[in-house]
Amino acid sequence: MNVVMRRLALGAIFVLVHLPAAAREATPAAETPIPPMPMPTPQAVPANLPHDLSPWAMFVAADNIVKAVIIGLALASLATWTVWLAKIIELTSALRKARSALRKLQRADNLSDATREIEAEWTKDGPVAELVQAAMRETERSVDLSADGVKERLAIALSRIEARAGRDMARSTGLLATIGATAPFIGLFGTVWGIMNSFIGIAQSKTTNLAVVAPGIAEALLATAIGLVAAIPAVIIYNVFARAIAGYRALLSDASGEVLQHLSRDLERQQKPVASRAASSARSRWMAE
Repeated sequence: MNVVMRRLALGAIFVLVHLPAAAREATPAAETPIPPMPMPTPQAVPANLPHDLSPWAMFVAADNIVKAVIIGLALASLATWTVWLAKIIELTSALRKARSALRKLQRADNLSDATREIEAEWTKDGPVAELVQAAMRETERSVDLSADGVKERLAIALSRIEARAGRDMARSTGLLATIGATAPFIGLFGTVWGIMNSFIGIAQSKTTNLAVVAPGIAEALLATAIGLVAAIPAVIIYNVFARAIAGYRALLSDASGEVLQHLSRDLERQQKPVASRAASSARSRWMAE
């Protein structure tokens, strides 16, 4: 009995002594502290970055090629608005004068009356007055010639006057078409050049920080924006002028038709007395026989 009790006591002592060590050896990972992960170090930002990103500041900080593109587009925009102002004044005055002269042609009974009315007031200068003067010159030169030949020659002269007046009115509008077609591509060239320089700067600074890349890209995109600002008004103004000039040419065509009608009536009036005299002389000869 004493031997059994002794063995039980020794076993209990053995368990009490060795169990904590075994438990610690069985779970070493739970007691080992996990070291903290290293945080990424922020990339250094150059100290010379522009803080003012207004359009003027971006223009000043832009590359020389981008500056040249922006200046050229600004001059093109100035030329667009200059042509608009000059042409709107010229076209408005010409349309007003042509409408007034056309109304006088329609009211007149013959070509001489129309000439006096047109040359008496402020309509004496202009393509419609030139049409009437051409008709008067042709009738004076063709007194003893056939009526058909007079009409044909006058139609040629009137068409040439109409064509010249249309060309004069359309002068400088081709510049608007050129600006509208090329300004977006010129601005795009400036944008490509500026973005290329931005990528070169990224490679040299060895950083992809957005604060480093953004100013150069913004300067490049400014060229495209100014290209659109120059192109869109030029296209709109060109289309407006094209329709207005087409209407102006239609007025001149109507005036040419009125001049030809007056001339035709005048020639028939001149031929009628001659025909009546010839008929009366033939009748008198018949009665004498």
